Parts: sequence; structure tokens; C-alpha cells
Amino acid sequence: MSDTILNERFAAANAALPLVAILRGIRPDEAEGIGRDLYAAGFRLIEVPLNSPDPFASIAAIRRVLPADALVGAGTVLSIDQVWQLKDCGGELVVMPHADTAVIRSAKEAGLICAPGVVTPTEAFAALAAGADALKIFPAELVTPAILKAIRVVLPKGTRLLPVGGITPDNMQPYVDAGATGFGLGSALYKPGMTAEAVAEAGRRFVAGWRALSGR
Repeated sequence: MSDTILNERFAAANAALPLVAILRGIRPDEAEGIGRDLYAAGFRLIEVPLNSPDPFASIAAIRRVLPADALVGAGTVLSIDQVWQLKDCGGELVVMPHADTAVIRSAKEAGLICAPGVVTPTEAFAALAAGADALKIFPAELVTPAILKAIRVVLPKGTRLLPVGGITPDNMQPYVDAGATGFGLGSALYKPGMTAEAVAEAGRRFVAGWRALSGR
């Protein structure tokens, strides 16, 4: 798949719903069902952190059952080797807790979408220069809406900013007002042991919250 096509799919997924479902701790045997239910709820961006049990198997399982308008990938990507393992299993999205420019460049060399974690303008500009497609603002508990607004002012127009950490349906509005373009959703969406139905219900609450504040 060409970089242009994947970039277009990423843009379309963000236009549909710029919320990344973070499934930390999911098992391969439950991945297909939860992936399908989140897709039915409206999610088009799904991440399995690599500190989950057998994460590449879960990523492959979710990728296999979802249509092409969904992007599936890995979170907590820390190394270049992990980038290539992700590509080999069919993943398309590299999400990082940090802004290691070598890993970002490797993700782009592999033809994948990359969202590194940043806190400061220095990290943000370095990540964008290395090819980042979006910036994960992490941890959002540390980067308040006021800080995000100050960072947003100096970044290139159109930069995608996704706060991650402690996000709930009730606290998205101040971040959106400050310039957030979407969010990564962790334990308020999924915790290990939740049923697919419970995850889908949590997902629907987030979707309703996003659509209410974004007018979509």
C-alpha cells in the first residue's frame, strides 16, 4: 500500500471519529469480538499496546476482521525492531509514549502512520521534523488545557493533537477548546476483563460525547 493511500485512510478515519481506542491488556482470543464491537460503535482507530499479552497476534486478529476504513496498530512502541514486527503482522499505526526520532523515522520508512508522545514544544517540533503524522499529548494529566493551548499556537497549522491519559467523556471539552483534534482513550474505555458488550457501551458514551461537542 502506498504512503499516499495510507495517509488518505488516516485522514478519513480522523474525519469519521478522531478517537483512538487503546486496548491495553487485551488477549488474542477476545480481540476480534471487541474490535468488531468498537467498529460498530464508530471507532476507526484501534491500538493494542505492546505490553499486552501476545500483542501482535491481537493486532493481526483485529486487522483481519475489520474493513479497510479502520486503522489498527500498536501502542507503547519503543524500538525500531517493534516497528517492523508491527508491519509484518499487518498493523498500520505506530503509537509511542515518547518522541524517539529514530523510531519515528523507522515508522515512516516502513510506510506506517506514526503518533509519538510529546509534552514540550521542543519534542513536538523534533517529532514533526522526523515525520510524525500526529502528536500524542502524553500524559494529558500533566499537559493541562492551558498548556496545550500555548503549545498549539506555535505548531504548524493542521497538526493533529491527541491528548492521552485520564480522558473521559466529561473532560474532553476543555481540551477541544484548547486545540485538541482528537483523543486516545485508555482505561475509561477498556480494562482487562471487560466484556465486548461493556467495552462497546463505554465506546458509545465516548462517541456521543465527541459528537455533542464537535457538532458531528
